[in-house]
Amino acid sequence: MQTKTKSVNKVKKKQVDFVLILIIIILLLFGIVMILSASAPSALAETGSSYTYVVSQIQFAILGLAIMWAASKVDYRLYKKLYWPIYWFSVGILLLVLIPGLGVNSGGASRWINLGFTQFQPSEITKIGLIMFYAGYLTDHKDDLKSFKKGFIIPLIYLMIPVLIALFIQNHLSVGIIMTAITFVMMLMAGCRLLYFIISGVVVGGGGIAALAIYMSRAGESAGDDSFRLGRILNYMDPWQDPTDQGWQTIQGLYAIGSGGLFGVGLGESKQKYLYVSEPQNDFIFSILAEELGFIGCVVVIILFALFIWRGIIIAMKAPDMFSSLLATGITTLVMVQVALNIGVVTNSIPNTGISLPFFSAGGTALIMLLGMCGILLNISKSGSKV
Repeated sequence: MQTKTKSVNKVKKKQVDFVLILIIIILLLFGIVMILSASAPSALAETGSSYTYVVSQIQFAILGLAIMWAASKVDYRLYKKLYWPIYWFSVGILLLVLIPGLGVNSGGASRWINLGFTQFQPSEITKIGLIMFYAGYLTDHKDDLKSFKKGFIIPLIYLMIPVLIALFIQNHLSVGIIMTAITFVMMLMAGCRLLYFIISGVVVGGGGIAALAIYMSRAGESAGDDSFRLGRILNYMDPWQDPTDQGWQTIQGLYAIGSGGLFGVGLGESKQKYLYVSEPQNDFIFSILAEELGFIGCVVVIILFALFIWRGIIIAMKAPDMFSSLLATGITTLVMVQVALNIGVVTNSIPNTGISLPFFSAGGTALIMLLGMCGILLNISKSGSKV
């Protein structure tokens, strides 16, 4: 009887999370359909073909699914052995944008690397690299997590290195926010004291309010990157103060959302995608979705993401060890944070930070890395108890 029980448990541990796979496929297909609809006018104007963006996205989706399958076959414990090299690689790749001819500067930001046949954002690799690093580091230092210095300050120093590179070299505030949020959640879940985060939050929050007050007092002055970020804050507070420039994207996105009503104007029938919302297939694709599919469509998408996050939490809870649990927590948090921030930006609930919507926004690097992370989640789901 004991042998039979062990055999049954062994079979259960080898079962992949098919519910998560189904959710991933639905989100992926939904995203491709919305990219086809949202990008058609822009693609036609830019390339002469309405299908340029969606064909590219389908190609990346196929490659991403292959990577997801491969990642689901790789034992997650391999990342535990390599978390230090992964960390330094993740930091170093951010600096590649400084190499002339390789780094691409666009809109005052240096976030892309030109490979000749395509471009990619190295920060997408850094996100998963940091998740792997902190899963390994926090596991190896679990006895020090109650210490203010070893369990709080030192881990944050390792975070500050890529965050400062993202802020001051790439001018990429959004990725700094995402990396910080993920790290904080992973540290809390690993066992760091909540009190340390509360104290640091009060200090940083007070400093942020003071800095904002200074920026507001200098609203009429030119201050380089600071004036750019200040402009985003002012635009968030009142986008109609500059409706033809900094407030344009926000206003057009809100028009799209308001036009959708309860059931939307119909798939493919958006008016705002006709060169009103800039690059509607990217950060503001949710506004086009809201216009075409209405409040009901938005709720469906949010429910799908909630189901994805639910499965990620279950996998983290059922994971066989601390490392895999933190790894699943980090990946799930990444998706959750990006969804929340993207929808917050599109609805003007928070200042515009340029964050893509997972599975929906056009972008090869982001989609491939996202599906690769989904593969890691699936591998962990096979290793844990039945989910």
